[in-house]
Amino acid sequence: MLTRRRLFLAGSALAASTALPGALLAQAGPLRIEITEGVIEPLPFALPRFIALNSAAADAAADISRVIAADLRGTGLFRQIPEDAHISTVTNFDAPVQYPDWQAINAQALITGAVEQSGGRLTVRFRLYDVFSGQPLGEGLQFSGSPESWRRMAHNVADQVYERITGEGGYFDTRVVFVHEEGPKNARLKRLAIMDYDGANVQFLTDSRALVLAPRFSPQGDRIIYTSYESGRPQVYLMNVATVQRQPLEAIPGGNMTFSPRFSPDGARVVFSMEQGGNSDLFALDLASGQRTQLTNAPSIETAPSFSPDGRQIVFESDRSGTQQIYVMPASGGQATRISRGSGRYGTPVWSPRGDLIAFTKQEAGRFHIGVMRTNGSEERLLTASFLDEGPTWAPNGRVLMFTRETAGADGAPAVYSVDISGRNLQRVATPGMASDPAWSPSLS
Repeated sequence: MLTRRRLFLAGSALAASTALPGALLAQAGPLRIEITEGVIEPLPFALPRFIALNSAAADAAADISRVIAADLRGTGLFRQIPEDAHISTVTNFDAPVQYPDWQAINAQALITGAVEQSGGRLTVRFRLYDVFSGQPLGEGLQFSGSPESWRRMAHNVADQVYERITGEGGYFDTRVVFVHEEGPKNARLKRLAIMDYDGANVQFLTDSRALVLAPRFSPQGDRIIYTSYESGRPQVYLMNVATVQRQPLEAIPGGNMTFSPRFSPDGARVVFSMEQGGNSDLFALDLASGQRTQLTNAPSIETAPSFSPDGRQIVFESDRSGTQQIYVMPASGGQATRISRGSGRYGTPVWSPRGDLIAFTKQEAGRFHIGVMRTNGSEERLLTASFLDEGPTWAPNGRVLMFTRETAGADGAPAVYSVDISGRNLQRVATPGMASDPAWSPSLS
């Protein structure tokens, strides 16, 4: 139901924001980025290559500068001024800034930095300047770590720049767990993989001997919960990200199928679907005590649950009204309220980290969409449209969504895409081959 490429049971997550088009997105001092009816004028910034303070840091300085710039450009909110247009050169991190030279090329923000590698440690310093006011935006910061962690430090710098200019949390120092797919469509092999948000540092977490679906991060980012056919039937598994050790979530009575799991905001509970006698209902499991609580009891299919950020409510999909729709109920179970009211079928609802929006998949008139609505179902907006878009997942700042897109044709190759909640900046995320079911981690910083 609702999907051409997988079972009804596979739920997902995606990203949103407090501000809808027409509202102020960001302000930090004189610098400001504003959304007006979904149209944004990107803020021009200059980023001279970071200075290498010794020869050992030369490669890292170049790589860090490149990643910071890519992070900012990728948001669609920033436009980089090419280095060959720069009038000033930055050769001394502590030298005074020549503001007129940067004003002359219309740079509104200037980012400078220095990198040093010594004693097995890499240190990155940076400063951010408001060019037209001629003032630094806050104090400069320093990040240190092993030379191998240079990419994370670059993401940390980009997060700081993003936060100071937009006033919102950054999302660059994050990871994404997803399902890597390979092989022909009629014999597709799937395994879990994890990567940086921008597609770098891919690691495989499982082999391809068992079908896997719908991975989800814990709120701390240290565990992953997912559905696997390792036992021959759909069953929820829990994995430690650091050790890659996994185990079934629980012993299921009578060999019943479990699927569509998701953590509570405090990580202490898991909510999931369980099939009993041909019917699926929602259950919650306390991970410490092992106590299982049934949350729904209806002659319909209930699946794809997602907690509100405060843990008090659960949004889920159900066909109890005759078609697949979205409902909200207390986290302890009880009366459910339907919130989807448009035409078509709705599924895979996911609560925004901000608590203000719910992202979803919608099928209508032969097209699939990723959309967002208020938590009472009002102000529904469709952000995408394609042969198959499904399974949104939120960035931790609630501004961006990732999802699976599949193109028409015999191959049906799935890929991961991202889009801003304004519906702008749709772009494909780099993955090693086919990919589906993305889930964003919390911020690692």
